[in-house]
Amino acid sequence: MLSIHTFTFNPFAENTYVLYDETNDAMIVDAGCYERDEEKELSNFIESKKLNVKAIINTHSHLDHILGAYYVKDKYKVPLLIHRLDETTLRMAKISSQMYGIDHYSDVTHDGFISENTPIEIGNQTLQVLFIPGHAPGHVGFYHSQQKVLLGGDVLFNRSIGRTDLPGGDYDALIESIHKKNIPSPR
Repeated sequence: MLSIHTFTFNPFAENTYVLYDETNDAMIVDAGCYERDEEKELSNFIESKKLNVKAIINTHSHLDHILGAYYVKDKYKVPLLIHRLDETTLRMAKISSQMYGIDHYSDVTHDGFISENTPIEIGNQTLQVLFIPGHAPGHVGFYHSQQKVLLGGDVLFNRSIGRTDLPGGDYDALIESIHKKNIPSPR
């Protein structure tokens, strides 16, 4: 069974997820921890569960979703995986951090790519990757079909959709992604 632990981190109130199963293999989705106490909260949880972190997988690379990526990569010696079309978004994070007054952002690079045609394995669990651009050019979601759980990043919110006014955002693409992938509204 896939277990999901949610943290809300950084000044943007971003959701970071730790996914794991009975094998104790784990992945971190959207490492957004920014302050030292947030890093400690994440690490304490991982240590308390005796998890073996295998990778960071990102729904997209906007600043709030990668603020903790450098920390996690360095601490756990794991790769950061993004969709190929989100490389530019990741490279823009340093400029975004300056614009938002984020003082101690550590620039991070990706180590590989994820794509819609390649499932992601976590221990005995499989996540389907859904390409759902619009909020960001390389935005993806992670779907666990057995439990009918979607980690959709910033595609949908309660009674709203992700913003499309940031660089690379595209309202029409987001609406098409939501309808084409038949993404259910959050409850």
